[in-house]
Amino acid sequence: MSLDQARFNMIEQQIRPWEVLDPAVLALLDSVKRELFVPAAHKALAYVDMELPLGDASDQVMLAPRVQARLVQDLSVNPTDRVLEIGTGSGFTTALLARLAQRVVSLEIDPSIATEARSHLQTAGITNAEVRVADATAHDFAACATEGPWDVILLAGSVAEVPAALLNLLAPGGRLATITGYDPVMRATVITRVGDASFSTVQPWDTLAPRLRHFNEPSRFHF
Repeated sequence: MSLDQARFNMIEQQIRPWEVLDPAVLALLDSVKRELFVPAAHKALAYVDMELPLGDASDQVMLAPRVQARLVQDLSVNPTDRVLEIGTGSGFTTALLARLAQRVVSLEIDPSIATEARSHLQTAGITNAEVRVADATAHDFAACATEGPWDVILLAGSVAEVPAALLNLLAPGGRLATITGYDPVMRATVITRVGDASFSTVQPWDTLAPRLRHFNEPSRFHF
């Protein structure tokens, strides 16, 4: 099977059934070549419905295509939006966001993965995304605050709960998306800033994803 056919099958058999129906997002999934972002050892799996390992650590993965697509769709990115991504990974989701937004700053904790992502983005012709090596959580999310407030924030992995420090970096009307909860039950979570200290939350679908590193894990034990 050719890569073009595999890409078509991904969109029609994985993406659309997951209620990704935004024409702009579907067009991006066809034009941004996912095989350019997949590790060389796994290029044959670029369009398969699965997570793909990145680097040497078991918690570093490229999320499944349907999860990446649905998160991007749910963020409703506008051409004037400034986007913060935490967890660059392969750079594929970064590329999707960059094609929709004005600018993307993506923070990646693993230097070798960040280097690969930069190379992938350059190969794909993405010029409005910057990958920085940083622990997003350090010093109360100081690396995230340098250019805020943000119109869009994506946590490209799962967290137990969304830190208030990140919500406070959203501009009015800004959206944050991530996956929250604990295995085996996690939910996509989209939070919109609707006032100075007011936020609305929706959790439109279920999935699982590896944890982002160093985010706080509140105790699950209660009296």
